[in-house]
Amino acid sequence: MKVLFATAEFAPLARVGGLAAATAGYVAELRKPSWAERGIEVEVVMPDYSGITLVDEQRRTLQTSRWVGQTVARTGLAPDATGSATIPVTLIDLPGMRRSHPYLQPNGEGWPDNDHRFMAFSTAVAALTMLDRPDVLHLNDWHTAASLAAIQNPPPTVLTIHTLGYQGQTDPGWVRSFPYHHSDYLFGGAFNPLAGGVRLADLVISVSPHYAAEITTDEGGFGLAGLLREKGERLAGILNGIDTDEWNPATDPNLSVRFDRSDPSPKTLLREQLLAEFGLAGSSGPVMAVVTRLAHQKGVDLILPVIPYLAGLGARMVVLGSGEQRLVDAVQEAVHRHPEVIGFVNGYDEGLAHRMFAGSDVFVMPSRFEPCGLAQMQAMRYGSLPLVTDVGGLHDTVIDIDVFPTTGTGVVVPEVSSIALLDGIHRMARAFAQTRKRTAMRKRGMAIDWSWEQPARRHVEWYQRLIDERGRGTRTWVPDGGAGSATSSTVRADDENLTDRY
Repeated sequence: MKVLFATAEFAPLARVGGLAAATAGYVAELRKPSWAERGIEVEVVMPDYSGITLVDEQRRTLQTSRWVGQTVARTGLAPDATGSATIPVTLIDLPGMRRSHPYLQPNGEGWPDNDHRFMAFSTAVAALTMLDRPDVLHLNDWHTAASLAAIQNPPPTVLTIHTLGYQGQTDPGWVRSFPYHHSDYLFGGAFNPLAGGVRLADLVISVSPHYAAEITTDEGGFGLAGLLREKGERLAGILNGIDTDEWNPATDPNLSVRFDRSDPSPKTLLREQLLAEFGLAGSSGPVMAVVTRLAHQKGVDLILPVIPYLAGLGARMVVLGSGEQRLVDAVQEAVHRHPEVIGFVNGYDEGLAHRMFAGSDVFVMPSRFEPCGLAQMQAMRYGSLPLVTDVGGLHDTVIDIDVFPTTGTGVVVPEVSSIALLDGIHRMARAFAQTRKRTAMRKRGMAIDWSWEQPARRHVEWYQRLIDERGRGTRTWVPDGGAGSATSSTVRADDENLTDRY
């Protein structure tokens, strides 16, 4: 079974949010020998943002469409987080695609040509699909969803929605740049890549069961609830996993001392080191960590009003993140006003994130909506007790200790507000003060299997089902006419001038 896996982010090559970690973790699972022995072959394709040097590089020319022109697909081994060339990937080297950030200019605003860049990338994914003839095409978010507008009869296709809030809506005139399925991509007076992908994909996956239910409601559907309801059973909620080799406190090279569920006592030393790293004095109450994008979705602004109350609980808070400038400024102002209780690092530091999970007592994640969330799972893996809002994947992964005293793993805040969050912090402080309860919560969270093994199994089962439904067995679908030779090193997704055709 050959899977072409298209994504705009893939850690560590391009990392902005959870998309990068989720795609990398899933693909790492499928590339394990146990899956290879079952015949699973996955090819990752992503944009080349920075001119990454590949080892054993092979180049193929893709003729996509007249408005894009000739592009190059570079396949080889890319460096992992340690610098070793171990990540097999295909990079699409498009004119003008290389940027310092996949989506944002240095001033925090989106690149004005984001629509052009990702539509061009989608045409390249379509051309690569017709060249490589995978058994399954797996698309991720809006950045790849327009690929289906360039393939008349695609292979079995899966579209994973990592977040519904970004759909890539742009000028409706974009339909003239693609040869097929125009009516599917015109939605709400715009060319909407995600809407078209939802309509055309054989299966839509949401990254948690609860989020799958939320996005079919008018409140949580961001305008696409009706389309998603129409998918019926073809909308599947599959909870993401995490890379449990990377996120393992027993082997983590970022920690001065290591620990596991059987003996988490080294967390005491890591806690002291974390406070020192942020310039904070010791505390009798919990050390709370926030590792997040500074965005409205993540509810960082909800934390700020409760900071004055932390001193009374003997608590400390450490924050790592970057994003919207107004939120960066607000967190920095909170540090200026309350330097004794809160520390902040503006940016993202992978090693520091690991140390924050390991050294903190509590991890705070007050998201307004959260398709899955990975950080709460990473935190529990490191024995940091989660304090979360009751949304999306947070609902699926955290069990409230006050509602379920014998199985609870954290505190779940039922309402997205600062008042409710403050109540949650008080509840967590009370639980933390009880040594036996704190220890039991910590060990339960650390015992959960957050790996990609079971989620990957569900994905592959769906792949096989979609292949079987075509009734032609594996690797027998044929690209539509005019696509060029499937064995050629050059493929054109659209040989005609679209302005002549439409």
